[in-house]
Amino acid sequence: MRKQVKRKVWALLNPIKHSIEGACITDRDKLDKLRVMEYSALEAITKGMGTIQDWHTLTEVLNLSETMSRAGIGPEVLPVCEKAQKALHEAALRFQKTGKLGLTGEGIQSVRELIQYRVCRPATIKYF
Repeated sequence: MRKQVKRKVWALLNPIKHSIEGACITDRDKLDKLRVMEYSALEAITKGMGTIQDWHTLTEVLNLSETMSRAGIGPEVLPVCEKAQKALHEAALRFQKTGKLGLTGEGIQSVRELIQYRVCRPATIKYF
């Protein structure tokens, strides 16, 4: 006679609820917090009070936008990404020379456009 196994079922996690929550769109409050961080980084650099962390925040916006557009999601953003990349690179070089972080007018406009492309809020998904 074979040994019989009694498996315990732990009800710690509802797998269906967990998968639905994982597939949901990010909460609006978290998205708003991200947008505020991005806009405040742009404003700090625009007013001449930018830090390296602000520059990194804007490069994260650029990297995400460029990656998505190269993957086929919004390929019309690529020219704006190129302008923003050039402006952020020039700002980094200027920071190494002078110790001040700043963007040109065209750079500010291109980074602002990148942030606005990401502001679009997707429609709510209905699951069942």
